[in-house]
Amino acid sequence: MNKIYAEIVAAKREGRKLLAILLDPDKIQLAQLADLITKIKNAPATHIFIGGSLLFSDTQEEIIRELKAALTVPVLLFPSNASHITNLADGILFLSLLSGRNPEYLIGQHVQAAPLLKQTQLEVMATGYLLVESGRQTTVSYMSGTTPIPKDKPEIAVATAMAGEMLGNKLIYLEAGSGAENHVPLAMVKDVSDNIDIPLIVGGGIRSQKTMEALYQAGATMLVIGTAFEKDTNFFREAQV
Repeated sequence: MNKIYAEIVAAKREGRKLLAILLDPDKIQLAQLADLITKIKNAPATHIFIGGSLLFSDTQEEIIRELKAALTVPVLLFPSNASHITNLADGILFLSLLSGRNPEYLIGQHVQAAPLLKQTQLEVMATGYLLVESGRQTTVSYMSGTTPIPKDKPEIAVATAMAGEMLGNKLIYLEAGSGAENHVPLAMVKDVSDNIDIPLIVGGGIRSQKTMEALYQAGATMLVIGTAFEKDTNFFREAQV
């Protein structure tokens, strides 16, 4: 078992709370990166995810270099397509958008990425990615051309997550989407967690310590904070986990 994934599995087994900060290179100014890194050091982050829907900027590799030089937590790629791969990170969430039926994000991008990944030292973690209705259309749903799982249909999420695990995914990621109005419902998180044996990641629409605690209690092994941290890098001063 690879080192980063083994630690995530151990955290699930031991009931430890993991927290990833999601950084979008398109939203980071290099001149402000040192200050951002200081804020991350003061946050309870256990992982850094880096990626965006478009990646207009050419600063991703420089950002990763600076993050790895200053931080000890793993830096994982959270790519939207194969062109976002770089060997500078520690690992990659190899995402399959299981909630949708767009073949490009079920296998198409993976075929393009596989030869590239084979040449890297990245730890590849197959991840079943489930987009959940959040009250508004999100960037992920628009860019992928897929319909999220209805928030009041936890049984669909459960069946999809179980299928993902049976297909060999090592992680399941329930995603409300960047800037979501609502986080993934607690009942859905609990039902999915109760029906899979692999670690569960939950992200999108998380804006408070109360919500974070509730999602952990519902069964999330790792939470992902993106927009809330982008808008207020002091977020964790009041939202300590």
